[in-house]
Amino acid sequence: MTPTPVSELEARLAAFHERAQRLSAELAHTFLGQAEVTELLLLTLLADGHALIEGAPGLGKTTLVKGLAAALDLSFQRIQFTPDLMPADILGTRILEETAGGGHAFRFEPGPIFANLVLADEVNRATPRTQSAMLEAMQEGQVTAFGETRILQQPFCVVATQNPIEMEGTYPLPEAQLDRFLCKLELRPPGERDLIAILEATTRTRSPARRAVLGSRDILEMRALVREVPIASELLRCVARLVQATDPANPLSSERLKPLVRYGSSPRGGQALVLLAKARALVNGRPWVTEEDLELLCLPALRHRLVLSYEGEASGVPPDELVREAWLRGST
Repeated sequence: MTPTPVSELEARLAAFHERAQRLSAELAHTFLGQAEVTELLLLTLLADGHALIEGAPGLGKTTLVKGLAAALDLSFQRIQFTPDLMPADILGTRILEETAGGGHAFRFEPGPIFANLVLADEVNRATPRTQSAMLEAMQEGQVTAFGETRILQQPFCVVATQNPIEMEGTYPLPEAQLDRFLCKLELRPPGERDLIAILEATTRTRSPARRAVLGSRDILEMRALVREVPIASELLRCVARLVQATDPANPLSSERLKPLVRYGSSPRGGQALVLLAKARALVNGRPWVTEEDLELLCLPALRHRLVLSYEGEASGVPPDELVREAWLRGST
């Protein structure tokens, strides 16, 4: 196999970095502050994953995702999840139509899941049956309805938002569905400076519509390059030990973690961390992964994959604290 010329690799790296900077700058115009959350959402998109954003109402979860959609020349659908939403409202349904010969035939009417970028707004307000309708689409990139399998157009990305579980009228996402999200982002209230900027920008004359800066081909090429980024064997070992340290049955886990966690992260958590780290390396102009990438991204990659025990729920210890402790155990 002929190796790729160095000049071609350098050109691809430069193009990736330039595209990422354009997309980040465009998104910053529509979503003020929360630079870390914005970056993590971009990394999730480039790593070919799905994101779960949690935050109280009014913090801009929907605004963030709609801003991303406006910056991309992709098909976009928003699904407002409610307790009466049915799986067919997401996947699609069959419609009986009269044919040209006077007979009747069924025609499949695709649901909103058949889009490049899907916003599942307040996903934890729908029942578990409806939530699970997205599982196959998120994991396999396809939808099976009425006995037929339909492939979703690439790129495909689901960004779900949810309110904190303690709020009324919410249904906690099951562990199997949480594990399908590459990362979980936590949107916190803005600081004083960001809040002033938000108030000023949203209470004056509306700005003109933003333009799309990247298309589907750009995203697919960037995703392909992310997969090619090398990672050192010692860093892979560090990720493996981190995942093991979240398992209370593993000798690597700490005595403090064992009674608080019922199940640790699955191998999918390690895969998510590696892919996010590769994307971050390229966004920062590096064709290699560093330990700093892994340390900064272990929280969003693993915080939603820990299943706490009853004692862990009652203790009030946040999953982030347990992931940090597992990182210290795994990286030594």
